[in-house]
Amino acid sequence: MAAAMVWLPWSLLLLSLMYQTSAFYVPGVAPINFHQNDPVEIKAVKLTSSRTQLPYEYYSLPFCQPSKITYKAENLGEVLRGDRIVNTPFQVLMNSEKKCEVLCSQSSKPVTLTVEQSRLVAERITEDYYVHLIADNLPVATRLELYSSRDSDDKKKEKDVQFEHGYRLGFTDVNKIYLHNHLSFILYYHREDMEEDQEHTYRVVRFEVIPQSIRLEDLKTDEKSSCTLPEGTNSSPQEIDPTKENQLYFTYSVHWEESDIKWASRWDTYLTMSDVQIHWFSIINSVVVVFFLSGILSMIIIRTLRKDIANYNKEDDIEDTMEESGWKLVHGDVFRPPQYPMILSSLLGSGIQLFCMILIVIFVAMLGMLSPSSRGALMTTACFLFMFMGVFGGFSAGRLYRTLKGHRWKKGAFCTATLYPGVVFGICFILNCFIWGKHSSGAVPFPTMVALLCMWFGISLPLVYLGYYFGFRKQPYDNPVRTNQIPRQIPEQRWYMNRFVGILMAGILPFGAMFIELFFIFSAIWENQFYYLFGFLFLVFIILVVSCSQISIVMVYFQLCAEDYRWWWRNFLVSGGSAFYVLVYAIFYFVNKLDIVEFIPSLLYFGYTALMVLSFWLLTGTIGFYAAYMFVRKIYAAVKID
Repeated sequence: MAAAMVWLPWSLLLLSLMYQTSAFYVPGVAPINFHQNDPVEIKAVKLTSSRTQLPYEYYSLPFCQPSKITYKAENLGEVLRGDRIVNTPFQVLMNSEKKCEVLCSQSSKPVTLTVEQSRLVAERITEDYYVHLIADNLPVATRLELYSSRDSDDKKKEKDVQFEHGYRLGFTDVNKIYLHNHLSFILYYHREDMEEDQEHTYRVVRFEVIPQSIRLEDLKTDEKSSCTLPEGTNSSPQEIDPTKENQLYFTYSVHWEESDIKWASRWDTYLTMSDVQIHWFSIINSVVVVFFLSGILSMIIIRTLRKDIANYNKEDDIEDTMEESGWKLVHGDVFRPPQYPMILSSLLGSGIQLFCMILIVIFVAMLGMLSPSSRGALMTTACFLFMFMGVFGGFSAGRLYRTLKGHRWKKGAFCTATLYPGVVFGICFILNCFIWGKHSSGAVPFPTMVALLCMWFGISLPLVYLGYYFGFRKQPYDNPVRTNQIPRQIPEQRWYMNRFVGILMAGILPFGAMFIELFFIFSAIWENQFYYLFGFLFLVFIILVVSCSQISIVMVYFQLCAEDYRWWWRNFLVSGGSAFYVLVYAIFYFVNKLDIVEFIPSLLYFGYTALMVLSFWLLTGTIGFYAAYMFVRKIYAAVKID
């Protein structure tokens, strides 16, 4: 309890600091200054849907194309995310209004969609696809005005403004399908302070769109590619009939507004899309509960241990010493090497590699250096860091393997470098084949796959070997007691010492500390939201490490008291018990939050979820294992062994 009270003010101070740094902008990204009538390029990123989880590139649909299509050179993270950034024919000039302009204007003739194109567009609309555009690296957002009905008086209803990423491709109404063929762009600029004799410069600070569906007959066009929008609500929407050819116009308008938002704060609109109050409350609740529970567990186990050690070290009564019971009884077997020491040390090495990578990524992201404005930076950084952290994973695996009386260090190093990454690559390759079959931009291109393999075998593998070599040569961990020649018989265990019961018991506390954050992470991954609450995530990660360590120590203490010395593998499995709850939560999220019905999207969801659960089990299992190993060495060093 005292420990919890000491931790509480520090955790609240850390929370306040994180709140201040949440809007911190990524360093090293220079703003672009525009003059009056300078072109502001509108680019397309991709089409996405939370129902199919399959992104497509913009020109997979029959949109109007510029005279020359140019794709942006992309980093590794953008390719893995399915981004294919390409230019569009929208002509937007800084602070220059456009009432209505026709795209694909060839002597004012409408665009004709073939039956096949119409069917494809209709299919994408029914699958709830969103179109993602960017202007000056700012993603387009659709404004949603929600009215909260707190008062019965309509005049007093509060208007809550939220933003949706991208814009809907179209909508369905009474079994009819309609396409959003007119886009009203609303761009906000911030006027920079200049000296009197200099020309004003502008910076783009927000990019909104109001999509509309306007029937061909209601649009009036002229030979200069201008058009006139129908007034009021007289127009009908543009229907897409998938059984025949459809004629329509693609049009757009541009409206500029001045804004007080400065360039450094322009991403705040996109990063504060959800209710932060709930988040704050849940995080503080997790902090308080976990630290109080940690304090109580620490008090119980420390008091019990002190009594145990005091009793074991008494030499007054020889008969008491002969009839000793509890964890001291197994001192001659507690450090007996387990079965399959090479696989255990390899998995723990990969866990250390993951731990170092996640810690650095979250910390760097918390400082604002992996902002969403740097597209794909988070995934690129994570991939490269995992490769370079191989030296630490190899070192820890090599030293542990030697401690467990292993001799084949070269085979052990190869196992460490290929076991976990091989499983990840294998699952991703199989899923990628299905995505290829759907012609989705989410499919990793063959050259990128070759580049990833070169990184694995050219960077990670040599570094793991290097770390393993030095770890294996280093002095093994010093165990305080000798191991007996003949293994001790293990008494029959109670039902609650069952491995699966242990997983259920050990997993609930770490999962309880992080499940709110898990909801936000799942929303970011599966519902195309931005995730930028890395300050909260860093705090949750610390709570996770503390709770995993303490639960692991409690579980290994109970096991040794039951005179079962086979704790190596059991502790590794049980400490990762929260991964089981992550799997259960993922199934709950799939059933209740997502509207996925097709086979391939379901396969993708559960394939990637399996990778997440495996990685989380490795991470928490490694944290728990090393905490338990330190604890076991400490307690056996504290008692007198004859």
